Amino acid sequence: MAETELDRAEKRYAQAKARLLALKNREATKARKLDTRRKIILGGALVDLAERDSNAAAMIERLIRNLPREQDRKACCFSHECTTS
Repeated sequence: MAETELDRAEKRYAQAKARLLALKNREATKARKLDTRRKIILGGALVDLAERDSNAAAMIERLIRNLPREQDRKACCFSHECTTS
């Protein structure tokens, strides 16, 4: 059976749609990686600051205490009290 012009157009459309979806997925992945990198860098900077500045350490402890999930609070706890319980 011969491929009609409509069939070829639909095939090109489907291919273009797939390319667009792949491009959107790559961009979303790139954005997530950048967001993760920013969070890691900022977190490291905050931990470093807290080691040098007691006011910053107190602020971070307040932030950690207000985290809604207990497992997140445990993962973020750096004080001696958290590591001994």
